[in-house]
Amino acid sequence: MKPFGKQIVPVKSSLTRILVFLGCSIMGYTANAQANHNNPVAGNNGAAVDTAVIERIMGVKGKANKGEYKITIPQNDLDVKVDGFKIIPPMGLGTWVAFTPAKEGVMVMGDIVLTETDLGPVQQEIIRQGLTSTAIHNHFVRNHPNIIFMHMGGSGTTEAMSQKARAVLDKVKAVRGADPMKGTASNENVQNTLDTKRLDQVLGYTAEMSKGVYKYTIGRPDVQLTEHGVPVSTFLGFNTWAAFQGTPEKAAVAGDFTMLENEVEPVLKALVENGIEVVALHNHMVHEQPRIFFLHYWGVGPAEQLAKGLRAALDQTGKKQGRAGGMRMH
Repeated sequence: MKPFGKQIVPVKSSLTRILVFLGCSIMGYTANAQANHNNPVAGNNGAAVDTAVIERIMGVKGKANKGEYKITIPQNDLDVKVDGFKIIPPMGLGTWVAFTPAKEGVMVMGDIVLTETDLGPVQQEIIRQGLTSTAIHNHFVRNHPNIIFMHMGGSGTTEAMSQKARAVLDKVKAVRGADPMKGTASNENVQNTLDTKRLDQVLGYTAEMSKGVYKYTIGRPDVQLTEHGVPVSTFLGFNTWAAFQGTPEKAAVAGDFTMLENEVEPVLKALVENGIEVVALHNHMVHEQPRIFFLHYWGVGPAEQLAKGLRAALDQTGKKQGRAGGMRMH
């Protein structure tokens, strides 16, 4: 073997090697970029949620939004009525599980719709999977059958969190004896002859119509919320929402208010004074910063009157920016 110092490498050979190296690098970069385009969803911080892994394990396709991914399970098997109004999934009868990039891989958050029979076994399954129950509450009063909502959370690899979330949803199926998505009890339209343009004018936002339910989703861009240091967005449930159905003369509205601690009392007061019942007040998270409260409400009456009551409550939020109604539509 000749000493390394005496070897003479032809210029042409060196140039060839450089070109081959660059070609391979470009091809590799292109392949990775294509893979990222097809599977993961890139977040604002450059992280990515691998949607292909989530869909493969969960067995359900979801929706991507700015680096996050959410799977929604409509509870079509539940026949729920409140004050004569039928409650369908767009009215707040949907289970959801959302994934967002985190240091460990992903943080998972979810809101599971349960019957009284489901509650015990599903809560045990959440604990068995090493997840955390972060809230148990109602959305309605006088609802038949009685429906309970359980929030859960956890962090880990995408594969592990998908498996754990799948186990929880599978437990719901096992207890009920069927897949909630495939039911027909609430998979129908409800009556809606509301003047939606007038509602938009009163509330100052626009909404989306789904099966007769006109639903507003309003974010809090004035608050940078985190859970375990991970940002929590509107898409992950950090929002105020309002869902209307019925007629102009007799409508029903159900929804959820998100509030800073100093907003709780004035929002509650505004709703109650305008004839809207506050049916639950609680937290959805445990380690959130800043401290956030959620309030569920239910109202029946003339649609415009209900909208004015909600507008009065909205005006009690976002005031730290020097103006009322500091939230905006997302």
